[in-house]
Amino acid sequence: MTADRIHTIAIIGAGAWGTALARLIAHQGYAVRLWAYEPDVAHTINASRENSFYLKGVSLPSSLYATSRLDEAVHGAQALILASPSHVFHTLLLQLAPSLPSPMPIVIATKGIEDESLRLMSDVVDALLPSYWHSWLLVLSGPSFAAEVSQDKPTTVLLAGRNAQLVEQLQQLLMTPTFRIYGGTDLIGAQIGGALKNVMAIASGIVDGLQLGFNARAALITRGLAEMIRLGSAMGAHVATLYGLSGLGDLVLTCTGPLSRNYTVGFQLGCGASLDRILAETHTVAEGIRTTRAAVGLARRYGIDMPIVQSVYDVLFNGRNPRDAVSQLMTRAARSELDPVLARPSADH
Repeated sequence: MTADRIHTIAIIGAGAWGTALARLIAHQGYAVRLWAYEPDVAHTINASRENSFYLKGVSLPSSLYATSRLDEAVHGAQALILASPSHVFHTLLLQLAPSLPSPMPIVIATKGIEDESLRLMSDVVDALLPSYWHSWLLVLSGPSFAAEVSQDKPTTVLLAGRNAQLVEQLQQLLMTPTFRIYGGTDLIGAQIGGALKNVMAIASGIVDGLQLGFNARAALITRGLAEMIRLGSAMGAHVATLYGLSGLGDLVLTCTGPLSRNYTVGFQLGCGASLDRILAETHTVAEGIRTTRAAVGLARRYGIDMPIVQSVYDVLFNGRNPRDAVSQLMTRAARSELDPVLARPSADH
């Protein structure tokens, strides 16, 4: 399979991000089949050329066809992009597997971790698809609000894959004058950065909701990155990846941008709203809520100190007052800024 043989691309997940990617690729001249869980979403896209449920006000090209049937979405496709929420990723892949005819590029655009198994999305693919598929796997991650991508605002992301030649081919396929893609091979780092930044975005929203100031938010982002590096390194990620687009880049975006669903959840918590009320008032998924549970589990598995992640967990699931959680973080015992992992040169990885 080479890029010049790809004519039809299936995208699984018609949320804001999946729809933004579908629009981007369709404008490149490819036929796009976009799978939506809700039949009403698929019908609306085909009838009005707009996903008014998740990406309102964005016109979609006629080469984009939406369907609520998985077999129809992947039939005849030469590449697959998975953009579903992480908590349904496993189930959807199980349902998709019988309809996948032969190995083709599979791009994971989902940012999350299974909260029960603690598996990355690439681990789920490896477990559910035969080994001859594994070299076709890629991860797309980086600072990329769907709304801005759909408005053709300049965006730069990372595409990581096990096969460097395939990464180069997909870079050429997906890249546009406003959507620049860097290549890489670190699937673990790309996914750890993309998932954990959502947890830190909740923490950042809490800081802003409590009106604690820019100093506090800057410290939160910096120490949040330290926790991401600490866990990522233990899991085999390259430190350099977490300092890049899918780590620091995505972290800065989601911790400072009100377009982030996770930041918004944190902000509302900081303003005094309960998690139950927040979830009842939104129909979109804030991945950071589930990822917080998974991150705490991974920290325990690898023996990693992640005080910010633990504090977010306590606020979300243990009813801890957000201001008390911040106070506890600030009054921990003094320590060096650079622990052994953070001080280690990236060339060692």
